[in-house]
Amino acid sequence: MIYTCTMNPAIDLFSEFDTFKPFVVNRSHYEDYQANGKAINISFILKKMGIDSVATGFIGGFTGEFIESSLKEKNITTAFIHVEGITRINTFIRAGNKEYKAVNHGPEISKASQQKLLELISGLGARDSLFVSGSLPRNVDDTILVEIARLSKQRGFSLVLDVSSKALLKCLPYSPSLIKPSDEELAAFLNANPASFSSESEIIEGAKELLKMGARRIIVSRGSKGAIYLDEKHLLSTSAPKGEVVNTACAGDTLLAAFVGSQIKGKNLAEALAYATAAASSTAFTSGLSDLKDIPLLLRQIVLKNITESEV
Repeated sequence: MIYTCTMNPAIDLFSEFDTFKPFVVNRSHYEDYQANGKAINISFILKKMGIDSVATGFIGGFTGEFIESSLKEKNITTAFIHVEGITRINTFIRAGNKEYKAVNHGPEISKASQQKLLELISGLGARDSLFVSGSLPRNVDDTILVEIARLSKQRGFSLVLDVSSKALLKCLPYSPSLIKPSDEELAAFLNANPASFSSESEIIEGAKELLKMGARRIIVSRGSKGAIYLDEKHLLSTSAPKGEVVNTACAGDTLLAAFVGSQIKGKNLAEALAYATAAASSTAFTSGLSDLKDIPLLLRQIVLKNITESEV
């Protein structure tokens, strides 16, 4: 079974305005409330692809109830740890060609609740996969990521990580199946300047460092520049299709879910990376998650390269 773990989920409010000015009442002409969180998005995308998963993590209050009911409405199984406090609401505002993001902290998570989550994860076995994505809530130390990685090695389940914490580096010796840093996150992991860490060759060399540290597979998401995939035997890149960007918040989650889901569905590595890139762009071109209907059209724009060592 596939499990997705979001420790700091949210309800995301998407609003669109003609203009957005300070100190006055701004009235939206569009609004949408969505259950969100990076690994929750993965569950939603996998379900759209016909793949079941179990969503877990921490939720609390009426907002947590909304998230759980939204998942259940899509026939996604849940196994959340219920906590004191209220799951956060984040706000994403689009006004003209500008995007504003207001992201909140969320509730503090007790040590007892953290232990309950680890006990759930320790029950996974060799036939299971676990996605851990997103930020950590208050009172949760990033050493929990290392403990989850240790459990994956001990219990034999496949671990997919999409986290910005530098604790990721301490997880790599436990050989996670797949990691997905953005180009900016990769630069941060390597203590490089993101402003100058942008060429394809620099990203490839940086990703190779993480492979040497223990990661088995890496996808580097590059936004409008596409994606780069590496493992010990393969090195691929994709361009991104063109379109009007509406919201970038969930594109990386879509990329990761669509990549893994495509391979589950039998696509080869190149096909999966191209499909995932198209799906990520489709999400960026909408206010929420892609419905995947425009993937065939977007795929026509994608250029996929099988990069040889001589090209790096």
